[in-house]
Amino acid sequence: MRDVAPPKLAPLTKLTLLTAPTVCHECVWWQSRGRRAIDKDRWVERVEDELGTFGTVYYDGDGRVLGSMQYGPAPLFPRAQELPGGPTSDDAMLVACAYVVDEATPWVLQSLFLAAIGEARDRGAAAVEAFSYRYAEGESAYERFRVHKTVFPADFLADFGFQTIRAAGRVGLARLELGGLQPVLEGRREKVLRLLKEAFVPAPVPAPPGP
Repeated sequence: MRDVAPPKLAPLTKLTLLTAPTVCHECVWWQSRGRRAIDKDRWVERVEDELGTFGTVYYDGDGRVLGSMQYGPAPLFPRAQELPGGPTSDDAMLVACAYVVDEATPWVLQSLFLAAIGEARDRGAAAVEAFSYRYAEGESAYERFRVHKTVFPADFLADFGFQTIRAAGRVGLARLELGGLQPVLEGRREKVLRLLKEAFVPAPVPAPPGP
């Protein structure tokens, strides 16, 4: 039986973007405003020069991508100024979008969010913000986490401590203040992943005693 490598989180850069879901390669929805055209390569190069990374990619033990998330200082994403509930705050890091390959792996999105929160603290951001949506009770997981990649279920964000600061109908802008968070959420990617695995992956069930 071969050893299985643990999953890992890696920074989203121009290089790792090539391994992310293909829909993310050329998408400039967040980087655009109105009808103004944006060159994705130039945007990535500028962000890398200023920050070094603009998100996180989640790989399984075989190196397959399970999900990715894009985030950064809110002013990098002009589209956020136009959305209901906006605009975002200049002192916050915005979680712009996330793509989870398989909804049967719920810890992927949670681990991506924790990595974003940790990195925001490392960068000295005052808060993390994300756009939220209030789904009807009983809505399917597919609708909540696969159909929309740029807004997140309000109750999901609330579990992390996000609070809605403005809303327009069912869409809102949620904010997580970073001042009072525990050090466990600091940006150590391997530690974050371990904590998420412990929280969301059930422990093995002991075998029943023999006769």
